[in-house]
Amino acid sequence: MVGVTCWYWIRHAALAVAAHGRIHGASEAAVDMPSPVALAGMRRLLPPQAMVIASPLARARDTAAALLPDRPALIEPAFTEQNFGAWEGRVHGEIETAEPEAYAAFWRQPARACPPGGERYTEVMARVAAAVDARSHDAPAAAPGIVVVAHAGVIRAALSQALGLTPEQSIAFVIDPLSLTRIDRIVMADGAVLWRVVCVNRPLAVAAGDDGETGV
Repeated sequence: MVGVTCWYWIRHAALAVAAHGRIHGASEAAVDMPSPVALAGMRRLLPPQAMVIASPLARARDTAAALLPDRPALIEPAFTEQNFGAWEGRVHGEIETAEPEAYAAFWRQPARACPPGGERYTEVMARVAAAVDARSHDAPAAAPGIVVVAHAGVIRAALSQALGLTPEQSIAFVIDPLSLTRIDRIVMADGAVLWRVVCVNRPLAVAAGDDGETGV
């Protein structure tokens, strides 16, 4: 074994009530941030010297800044959520009524279909895998950990890379707001890359012993 890079994937804080029911992939949406006490409890579960990376979207950047205020996050465009094109910011029911055929066609194959003017989930998988491989070389040698605050689709894509899953299999994972998914990338002496999935969708608030007063 040559080295291990531990990836701590965290989905951003829960969307604010006003954003519920709308498609927010690559577009911005407000979040309800947990209390400072709750965030402090969550912070203790993360490696103190890890590199911090965030999606360019404000909901991920703001969550990273609140969770790890002493460590400015690097911004990784490849960890942006799937772009839903013309459907961004619109309510599901509105789209289904206005574009019934396109809406039905997409949800028959959500792992491979392309929203109008958007991108396929398979494209998200490709860009996430490339960024994971590239960023793994940048992890601090003393504490080879990387904390990423990103999105459900991005974390599913990371699981797909680690487990060798099809797009259909990987989108079946539930990834809740402020949950932790840890994936270790292991490089062997011969250059082979192995993966170890330590946990998936572990609620940070519960693990930190939060009393539920998180505001999410």
